[in-house]
Amino acid sequence: MLIVGNGSVVTRHGALPFLDDGAVAIDGGLIVDVGPTAEIRSRYEGSFLDAAGGLIHPGLINGHMHFYSTFARGFGGKGGSARTFTELLERLWWRLDKALTLEDCHYSALYAVVEAIRCGCTTLIDHHASPHAVRGSLFEVARAVVDGGLSACLCYEVSDRDGPAVADEGIAENKAFIDHVSRSGDARLAATFGLHASMTLDDATLERCAEAGEGSGFHVHVAEGPEDERLCRERHGLSVVERFGRFGILGPRSLAVHCIHIDDDEKDLLAETKTAVAHNAESNMGNAVGLAPALDLMRRGILVGLGTDGYVSDMFRALAMAGALQRHGLADPDAGWTEVPRMLFENNASLADRYFALPRGRLAPGCVGDVIVIDYRPPTALSASNVDGHLLFGPGSACVTSVVASGRIVMKDRRLTGLDEERIAARCRELARAVHDRF
Repeated sequence: MLIVGNGSVVTRHGALPFLDDGAVAIDGGLIVDVGPTAEIRSRYEGSFLDAAGGLIHPGLINGHMHFYSTFARGFGGKGGSARTFTELLERLWWRLDKALTLEDCHYSALYAVVEAIRCGCTTLIDHHASPHAVRGSLFEVARAVVDGGLSACLCYEVSDRDGPAVADEGIAENKAFIDHVSRSGDARLAATFGLHASMTLDDATLERCAEAGEGSGFHVHVAEGPEDERLCRERHGLSVVERFGRFGILGPRSLAVHCIHIDDDEKDLLAETKTAVAHNAESNMGNAVGLAPALDLMRRGILVGLGTDGYVSDMFRALAMAGALQRHGLADPDAGWTEVPRMLFENNASLADRYFALPRGRLAPGCVGDVIVIDYRPPTALSASNVDGHLLFGPGSACVTSVVASGRIVMKDRRLTGLDEERIAARCRELARAVHDRF
């Protein structure tokens, strides 16, 4: 039994949204009770994690991540400058992923897990690629996630860009990992079927993926750059979303990432099929691909979550970026104030519920024991009605002091308890040098 208490509890649960001085009781990896600190401590015996008057909040969820992007940090322009999104893929990302070995896959994920812990993120939905090290890559990523004590939904991005043999391996890796997750019983792991994008998948491969991934849902980039939509219409006479609909790729277990260059008919199809969307504001700005119609998608009833696209592991930063981008892009200072926090704090939990057997992202009995402590002394009144404004403009990820994942303390007083951060970083630097040489 672990009790996290002596802080202001933000439950993200309607029955009891906020407690000025509350505690969360966790047993067997699950939350069993939430209430005033004195009552919880009198009711249960166990170790006590003192929030010291800070905020007690559910662990954050990242709706779209690329663990393999870790070794791109500080890389510079070795691939040359890029003027279009396709050139950026060809000159950086598609050369980087080809340079990765299985050990690189493991350590790039392990370092991202370290950062996720430090940022208070306990569950991630990842999309992996390593064309010259496909077989076993998801298992190496999963090993890093489990070693760090976090949870992740994983997939491998199938693509025709590296030839039929690599596409076949990607299909096999997805199937093998999906089967592994279904047999393992590890509640920290989930799986879906990964696809890169319409512009790198021919009909034959897409048909085989649709058959192989039936029932598992699909995690795919959709109209991130204008090229994807234009090429789809030129080659297939269909929009990207229409094409995926024809092949049965859409549905309530599928995640369409970005959805920037889609029209109203495509939005309606996403809504009709209950396909979720992941919005990645900082990546969209950094890649200069445009403003995603995230608020319009939400108005149409589409579940829109928030991700980082591998840029960072910091969901507080993603929250700030997404809100600022919507207001700037729409030239409306009133845009997104409620919708963007909902993406992170509500919709990402609903998104995770589509993949994981156990609910998370809320502090309520029966939910996974993912809890973070934030060192924050607000200068103005803090309540259930204004907590999102405090989290946007007040504490950032650097204020996360302790993290509990599935009932296990993985960081206490800013010190990781189960991972050797210095050793991991040192090995990453060694591996990254070799990756850059191969690039």
